[in-house]
Amino acid sequence: MSKPIKIYGEENIDPAAIHQFHEALKCDFSVKGALMPDAHKGYALPIGAVVATQDVVVPAWVGYDIGCGMCALPFVGVDPDELRAKAHALLNDIYVAVPVGFKHNANGFPASSLCLLDRSWVIQDQLDAGAWCQLGTLGGGNHFIEIGLDEVDQVWVVIHSGSRNLGHKVATHWMKVASGDGKAREGHFGLRTDVPGGDGKQYLTDTFFCQEFALVNRMSILSRVIRCLHERLDQGGPAAMTDVINRNHNHVVERDGLWIHRKGATHAEEDMLGVIPGNMRDGSFIVRGLGNPESLWSSSHGAGRVLGRRAARETLSMETFRESMTGIAARVVEETLDESPDAYKNPFDVMRMQTELVAIERHIRPVINIKG
Repeated sequence: MSKPIKIYGEENIDPAAIHQFHEALKCDFSVKGALMPDAHKGYALPIGAVVATQDVVVPAWVGYDIGCGMCALPFVGVDPDELRAKAHALLNDIYVAVPVGFKHNANGFPASSLCLLDRSWVIQDQLDAGAWCQLGTLGGGNHFIEIGLDEVDQVWVVIHSGSRNLGHKVATHWMKVASGDGKAREGHFGLRTDVPGGDGKQYLTDTFFCQEFALVNRMSILSRVIRCLHERLDQGGPAAMTDVINRNHNHVVERDGLWIHRKGATHAEEDMLGVIPGNMRDGSFIVRGLGNPESLWSSSHGAGRVLGRRAARETLSMETFRESMTGIAARVVEETLDESPDAYKNPFDVMRMQTELVAIERHIRPVINIKG
């Protein structure tokens, strides 16, 4: 009996990613699945896949950056011309305030909200080893801080980051346990969740902790960026922190008795606000979920890559990259060439392919973009 699946924008997706998706759905514990229009090949499960399982969680289907996601908040009362005039100064301010790449804070302090959460020795070992120093740090790759303007010149702060090295260590440990041979191998290796105190339950405890760690990380980054804006701009202030839109796109959550794995897919229940980034030039979209059950209540998590990082560095032109970023304050250098807009699918095409999944509320065009 075939399992219910749905592929959005199939003509826009690499056949290798579609093959990976179908292989995952062959697992006995897989119940249903959906593939988002930004999907591209990953390890085990393609980026942009959503799979529901029965009584089993698969660490590789959540990935290494557990809880990676987006947050966005308006910064109201700003003169757009002042923001543009001070964009390069703000770029420098934020690079000083927020460690990027492999950098972290010199000191770290336990976050009270996280100290109250259950966790295994795997996480405790990382916290004791200094993981607290990574709160408020951006990381590298496609993680970013963006300050931009929407259609009515409202300023927004948008942040993309995750659980940093903590999430990577946790994922590596549980992928090794799931594989059964002590190696974090690619593959569809699951952990039972219907065994009290078993490995599946322990993985869930740790992955929920990492999701919260990633949220605290983004909120810490947001606070630092807000302070930079306050110090540099003559006027303006953030909307209430209760207005922050936060949505992660690497997680596993329970719904209707099933485990919904989202690996590079945004939760999009009916009326749920989310953030879908495009690229360094075209900015991000604030969206409202339509609660589509065929997509497992999900949408894309971005535009999706068309070139891997090595291929982008080897084939893309720095001159074209610089031209595409005209008017945007950013580090447009060889080190960020793999994040060039041409390394990604056209975000407007991707958004058109998921009109059944989300409605666009705002389109934020970048004035400042910070990359690791």
